[in-house]
Amino acid sequence: MTRKTPPPVVSVHHLSVLFADGGASSPEEGFHALGPVTFSVYPREFVCVLGPSGSGKSTLLRALAGLLSPTKGEISFAGGERPRIGFVFQQANLMPWRSVLANITLPLEIENVPAGAARLRALELVELVGLQGFENSLPRDLSGGMAQRVALARALAHDPEILLLDEPFGSLDALTRERMWSELSRIWQARQKTVIMVTHSISEALFLADRVLVLTARPGRVKLDLTVDLPRPREEEMRYTLHFGRLARRLKEAIE
Repeated sequence: MTRKTPPPVVSVHHLSVLFADGGASSPEEGFHALGPVTFSVYPREFVCVLGPSGSGKSTLLRALAGLLSPTKGEISFAGGERPRIGFVFQQANLMPWRSVLANITLPLEIENVPAGAARLRALELVELVGLQGFENSLPRDLSGGMAQRVALARALAHDPEILLLDEPFGSLDALTRERMWSELSRIWQARQKTVIMVTHSISEALFLADRVLVLTARPGRVKLDLTVDLPRPREEEMRYTLHFGRLARRLKEAIE
């Protein structure tokens, strides 16, 4: 019996983003940052986007989030409307005067969720990201990894259908970053959100993703769409297997 593939959560069709520069009369004559790119992402899929600096990876995420409009092409979503989207940036960007719990409840307050329900949801997310005991701590008292856990919990607070991650661990030291890979993998296993994540790390992409899209140098185009056929849950030892090494080599060759 043939297994049906579910319809994509998001489809990108010939998407291009150009920015007008000082001497250009229109964006079409300006800085070509991205595209054209075409790809689809399916329910509960974890997709990483790799590419050299300046290839338009962050621009792609911002277009998906609706933070900027594409110059050409289109982005379509299941159901026809943009779904709830959570976004985690390179920096945690927490409100310094608000506690861990109050930072997580912020998007719920904006949506006028009753305070009691918002607190219960935030406490659930504190447990999910492993920050029990730090509910009342201020951002200044958190490590970089802990702050990014708060940012991730905040992005999950309004139960998004799609989670966008823009190098969320890029500012962390190597050991903390690798620990966060395992934490993010665990959280994804628990919540099964559709995730699109930008990274510069081949190991990070392979450890986390179901698929990896490799973009060319600017303007970024999809050079490789690689299925990561590694079993889940992913364990640290997997990074030292021959197959992990073969996949890493394919990604490295595509980037170069």
